[in-house]
Amino acid sequence: MASSIRFQTSSSRPLKCRLKCRLHVLAQAALALAAGPVWAQAADPQTITITGKSRSNAATLAGFGDVALSAAPFSATVITTSQLQDAGIGGLADITRLDAGITDAYNPPGYWSQLAVRGFTLDNRFNYRRDGLPINAETVIPQANKQALEILKGTSGLQAGTSAPGGLVNLVVKRPQAGVRSAALSFEEAGSVGASVDLGDRVGTDGQLGWRINASADRLNPPVRNSRGSRSLLAGAFDAQLARGSLLEAEFEISHQSQPSVPGFSLLGGRLPDARSVDPRINLNNQPWSLPVVFDGRTASLRYTQAVTDGIDFVAHGMRQQLRTDDRIAFPFGCSDENDYTRYCSNGSFDLYDFRSEGERRDSQALDLYVAGRAALAGMAHRFSIGVLSTRFDSRFGRQAYNYVGSGTVDGLTRLPADPSLTDENTNRDERSTELHVQDRVSLAEHTSLWVGLRHSRLQRDSVRTDGSRATAYGQSFTTPWLALSQALGDDGTAYASWGQGVESEVAPNRPSYSNAGRPLPALKSHQVEAGYKQSGRTLDWRVAGFDIERPEWRDIGTCDTAASCVKRADGSSRHTGVEAEAEWRSGALSLRGSAMALRARRDSSADASLNGKRPTNVPASSLKLQGAYNIAALPGLAVLGFITHEGERMVLPDNSVATPGWTRIDLGARYSQRLAGIGTAVWRVGIDNLANQRAWKEAPYQYGHAYLYPLAPRVLHASVAVNF
Repeated sequence: MASSIRFQTSSSRPLKCRLKCRLHVLAQAALALAAGPVWAQAADPQTITITGKSRSNAATLAGFGDVALSAAPFSATVITTSQLQDAGIGGLADITRLDAGITDAYNPPGYWSQLAVRGFTLDNRFNYRRDGLPINAETVIPQANKQALEILKGTSGLQAGTSAPGGLVNLVVKRPQAGVRSAALSFEEAGSVGASVDLGDRVGTDGQLGWRINASADRLNPPVRNSRGSRSLLAGAFDAQLARGSLLEAEFEISHQSQPSVPGFSLLGGRLPDARSVDPRINLNNQPWSLPVVFDGRTASLRYTQAVTDGIDFVAHGMRQQLRTDDRIAFPFGCSDENDYTRYCSNGSFDLYDFRSEGERRDSQALDLYVAGRAALAGMAHRFSIGVLSTRFDSRFGRQAYNYVGSGTVDGLTRLPADPSLTDENTNRDERSTELHVQDRVSLAEHTSLWVGLRHSRLQRDSVRTDGSRATAYGQSFTTPWLALSQALGDDGTAYASWGQGVESEVAPNRPSYSNAGRPLPALKSHQVEAGYKQSGRTLDWRVAGFDIERPEWRDIGTCDTAASCVKRADGSSRHTGVEAEAEWRSGALSLRGSAMALRARRDSSADASLNGKRPTNVPASSLKLQGAYNIAALPGLAVLGFITHEGERMVLPDNSVATPGWTRIDLGARYSQRLAGIGTAVWRVGIDNLANQRAWKEAPYQYGHAYLYPLAPRVLHASVAVNF
């Protein structure tokens, strides 16, 4: 962990001024201040710069090959994991510091990360990919063997059969490379230490065989009390050039993390606690019987690429992921003394539950077969891919404990007895899907391109409680199109417009209170329209994009307190309209970047008029991320780094009666590159996060009918050294 960066842009747990003015101001701020998400390491280790959307940067997840982001008709961000380390970021959740369009959705320390893109929470079951293949992200995702994170923004029906709107996250695995020799040590206050190695090379007469090994081990002792843990990773990647035009690639990873998770604070009756009076180091999961959440993951993939003709390849890519989880927590939820389960009690107490769900299994398999390449047809150049993706997912659980054990208090001092009795059923799930996908980039003229995508999906889903009750089964088919038009303007500019769809599929709860219990709901299609402009120059890069996403919503209609007293059905929609802007400026020793988003997110067209016009919970209306690097001429190799993160207010309750204030956080760092005679180079990094020790509510997730509050992490020092030999 620590602070250089090249930045590329274009549960089973029962967790219960007007827009136009704002858009104009924030867009101008991003373009004028031009500072932003991540630091960049230049080819010369003595210099740090920030680089934006270079013409060579590409988001492979989009499916259009290595097209440069500066010319692509979509919004995407590509961040290497080395850049995350340079920014002092050790986990997926903290990438919210780096891009204004990405915000926290529910990120308790010690648990899996949930992100929101353009205000929509990504679904950890369907919105994550690993080298383009779908994975389940209901786990802690290791970063040491990842080359980059790709975040594709907008409706994702082009890349996913079913998924939440907002975008997709793709994890790009490190592959074999000649001459890789690196070892690193890291430290973070109040006692976290880590070590890692990254080794790789190519062998054979012409380097036909390649290998890459990554290993890491960390002792976790974060500033939050009672949250010590450990994590480790072993990963390998191998490839072989079997013959001319024939490449076989294989890789695996084995990961483990054990750490207590941290539940949130909440409203105290009708009052929003003053964040300045709350100690962010308190962990309410601190009973003598509290146990860590344990995540074990095993993933392996095999990819075979064969050149069919000049410019056309056949690819077969398969993967299997096995996740094992022990999910355990002393969990605060509601206030029975005041008969209000949306918050804690007015006096600072809350109901505490002993939750345990051990031996959870989540297994995923995927196989993608496709042909991709270039061709000329009807006098126009085509860059295309066509294929079929088959996936299957199985989750298996045992009975779980979710038992009331008494009243806790927000000072974290109350001790209560344990009750690990397995008193509650869980739900097992199975899913099978087949997706036919076609994409084509058509060159209509020298500077004009038409981009077309189509995905047809067939899925079968089944679920049943662990006691055999409440069984459901259904199948659905749907097609999601995507269309874009781009126009190159001069040598450096690109204007574009796009339209696309995404799909979510759900079944009504199989409970007696629902008149449509266990029946599949109509597949609800979200729609996005986006228009933007990108400019890439020698000293200044910038882009601006406007978007409008409409997503249908399901809602329970009725009381649901007696048999057949309610029905779950589509009811209105959520509409997110906004502007994103990014800019980067470089001049001599100084480089600056910035990103900004202004978002109008509202509920619309509900049969319940009281819901219309309401903002979603935990979604900031504005976000601004600034960053800069300055190389010290008097001491070559030394650079100072600065980060500013600002997010606007968030609604705490669905009725919008309570909101958390906006907040601003400042982080500082330094990086020194040193040449070691006869060895290689050493890179020393040091940083201070939350320099002013700002106290604020970072996010306000509303989970299963309960409002939670998570504070900004306190000021913390981190340092590291990496040696390339």
